[in-house]
Amino acid sequence: MTTPILEIRNLHARIEDREILKGVNLIIPPGQVHAVMGRNGSGKSTLSYVLAGKEDYEITEGEVLLDGQDLLAMEPDERAAAGLFLAFQYPIEIPGVATMTFLKAAMNAQRKKRGEPEMLTPDFMRAVKQAGVDLNVDNDMLKRPLNVGFSGGEKKRAEVLQMALLQPKMCILDETDSGLDIDALQVVAKGVNALRSANRSMLVITHYQRLLNHIVPDVVHVFSDGRIVESGDKDLALQLEAKGYADFDNAAA
Repeated sequence: MTTPILEIRNLHARIEDREILKGVNLIIPPGQVHAVMGRNGSGKSTLSYVLAGKEDYEITEGEVLLDGQDLLAMEPDERAAAGLFLAFQYPIEIPGVATMTFLKAAMNAQRKKRGEPEMLTPDFMRAVKQAGVDLNVDNDMLKRPLNVGFSGGEKKRAEVLQMALLQPKMCILDETDSGLDIDALQVVAKGVNALRSANRSMLVITHYQRLLNHIVPDVVHVFSDGRIVESGDKDLALQLEAKGYADFDNAAA
């Protein structure tokens, strides 16, 4: 039996005195793209933060396995080195750090954590150049401070470029369509789709079905009140777009 890339079992999490995740169960096999859809405040983004290891959240119950390993026992940098990647809804700006410098540091930090040799500059430059061509990222953008003055589309392209270079096992895209016009969305989706492979899985978190026209999921999950209340094929996203989430609120109660 094939080991799932991501397996979440009865995951509960809280921040301060408020429970947000209330028993999440999710299995993503290798090569599959799963989408999580839900209204604001349902806990979708909290799930992504908990998986990435954001320290504000307390896990009160459950377990998470990444390719068979105990994810919750790992520090955030260990999770990244083990193959987890989170694309943020709002990528942060880092003044004074060139995008190229950041990308090389990120790649070599992960390689070092895995006991691999650092990537030499000529090899790194070739990898960045090829990935940049695929994602419509030019050299001038790579020389600019990370995300500083970037448009929404540029920030998301830079993040997908990072994903393309790091080659993670499990990609989590937290509302990656936020702030994107249709042209930028198509460019970002093309980059994400180019990374789909039999050995890599993705979890796409979104409010809107429009993203799923471009990144077509294998499975769609409805998130309500801190857990998954319904799962189905891509047609479930169309149903949500037409009817909204009200039909699923009772299932979460």
